[in-house]
Amino acid sequence: MRVLAAALLCIALTAFAQNDRPKNLQPLPEAPPPPQPQSDQSLEPEVTIIKRGEETIEEYRMHGRLYMVKVTPATGIPYYLVDENGTGRFIRDDTANPVKVPMWLIFQF
Repeated sequence: MRVLAAALLCIALTAFAQNDRPKNLQPLPEAPPPPQPQSDQSLEPEVTIIKRGEETIEEYRMHGRLYMVKVTPATGIPYYLVDENGTGRFIRDDTANPVKVPMWLIFQF
């Protein structure tokens, strides 16, 4: 009995919803295609590799400004010199922690 009542209610609601539609509906225009991803070369760092004997120095620049230097000595572990504030003063960063906190330049004047 309950199933029959529920089925009749669904049929009645469907009929009521179809009669309630406006008569002047028009189809929607076609959606434009999604934009193609573009590779911006200015967002990628410039890397200069300098070899002195068995020592390797990698200089990382963004927009022509040196912000990080990786030094790989002939013996020992590599270490980084990082300009954290953009002042030109480099701080040695040889921590073994692979997780780095992102530091983005938001505004510069």
